Amino acid sequence: MKSLITGSLMLVLAGCASVLPIDEKPNDPRYSPVPAQSLTPPPTTDGSLYQSNYSMSLFSDQRAKRIGDVITVVLQEQTQASKSNSATTKKDSDLNLGDVSIFTKTPPILSASAAASRAFTGTGDADQSNSLRGQITVTISDILPNGVLEVRGEKWLTLNRGDEFIRVRGLVRAQDIGPDNTVMSTKLADARISYGGTGEVANASRQGLLTRFFSSPWWPF
Repeated sequence: MKSLITGSLMLVLAGCASVLPIDEKPNDPRYSPVPAQSLTPPPTTDGSLYQSNYSMSLFSDQRAKRIGDVITVVLQEQTQASKSNSATTKKDSDLNLGDVSIFTKTPPILSASAAASRAFTGTGDADQSNSLRGQITVTISDILPNGVLEVRGEKWLTLNRGDEFIRVRGLVRAQDIGPDNTVMSTKLADARISYGGTGEVANASRQGLLTRFFSSPWWPF
């Protein structure tokens, strides 16, 4: 009976320590391109040689400016933060009660001395840095009334024993788009940039549920 209970407990702990896969899948509606059915169809041909949606400007760059056009986002994200603090406190106190004579006698209870000393020293340091480099081509999903473009897109790479993905969405001004139809990621407003992976390698680098519970603030000890 004890062996059965021990075996069951080990199975439960092993299950708790296992890592659940990340629920990330391609074609997320928040990052998927604009469906072709939602794009405005070109006007019908009326016999004229010049059509509004088929014209080509000879004096301007072919930059993305319409819903469904693509823009290449150059990822150059780099952040670094550091913080340190220190505190030191110290307090000493002495109490000395001299000999007190009563009728030329000194009772022992009236002669006493006390000393106390307290000290505290605390230090803390924190340092964190992140870097992301690469490129991803996204789609214009909407145009705000003030002319700002809303872009979104994702890139999935199927590698050995898992997948890796990059997701980008945000707002960009048309004037920030370069002549080569690229825009820096630092120019994206309200940006949401995600980089992660799925599969065995990604799961092996994450803590199990039980380990995360013992390392969380919910564990009182």
